[in-house]
Amino acid sequence: MNGDAGTTQITTPFDSAERDLEILVGFDGSDHALSALHFAAVEAMNRNVGLTVVTAFTVPVMIYPNMASLPAKPEDEFRQEIAEKTLDAAREYLKEYPGKVSFATVQGDATGALVDLSTRAKLVVVGARGRGGFLGRILGSVASALPAHAHCPTIVVPSDYEPGQAEGVKRFTSPQSDSPVLAAIDGSDKSHLVLLAAAQQAEHRGAPLKVFAAMPLLGEWMYWYPEIHADEGSIEKRRAHLQQSIDEGLAWLRDDHHSLDITLEVTVGDPIALIEDKTRASALTVVGTRGRGAVRSALLGSISRGVLNHAEGPVMVVPTAAEDDSREQ
Repeated sequence: MNGDAGTTQITTPFDSAERDLEILVGFDGSDHALSALHFAAVEAMNRNVGLTVVTAFTVPVMIYPNMASLPAKPEDEFRQEIAEKTLDAAREYLKEYPGKVSFATVQGDATGALVDLSTRAKLVVVGARGRGGFLGRILGSVASALPAHAHCPTIVVPSDYEPGQAEGVKRFTSPQSDSPVLAAIDGSDKSHLVLLAAAQQAEHRGAPLKVFAAMPLLGEWMYWYPEIHADEGSIEKRRAHLQQSIDEGLAWLRDDHHSLDITLEVTVGDPIALIEDKTRASALTVVGTRGRGAVRSALLGSISRGVLNHAEGPVMVVPTAAEDDSREQ
């Protein structure tokens, strides 16, 4: 960071040395969990940090009619043994992984357990779906709820993620690609957290950073700018003004990441549809939990939720809803 007097410094609370779990991945033995495990392992290798694999288990309340019905082994021990066997699949998958890795079981609901552990993590990775039911759902319950409540960024790995066919250590090497990291912002006062997280991701991958903002269609952006008329000229004027404003606001990012190739695009249209389309060609799409939406109490904004539901590439959600502005003069 540039520490000159008068320079705005952007900080993030997610890289603290106290976050000892570093990269945390939820694992339930499903194919989606294996995809998330691979993604998390590659991420940990890129960052040169530790990887923690966690399986959660619950213990149901059992009622036995008599002493003869009591099981030979307490239910909590039985459930933990099942969780350990689930982790064995992760151990087997990572047997040639060269980085630091640890495994743990935790009692409790999967979402709640990962939310609690996220206070000690720099990043949480989960698959888009797990072993739960509701096959008609686009996102599983954990992937849907976790980004809204996590205390660090969450990456949701899509169902069609391809881990690749390499063997040995090469399995965990990030493939060379020109695909950019996409930072989807709305110009709100929390966008700097999304930009910083996206810039760090781009540097880890050796990828360019594309900053993207979608100016909503008339019915939505009139909420922001009720004084603007609805003709095409005024719409383009507002789009150009927004692009100039965002571009000027990126000066700190270009200064702090001067070797990073940073481009900006501002387009008029439905934000969810436009961002969803760009996830196809992006190595990673980074969004915030909430931006300019009118429903300020929502933990996960409608745009972030919509992108998660329809993304065709991995999506990182950065907590911004309850985050104090971390700019320091």
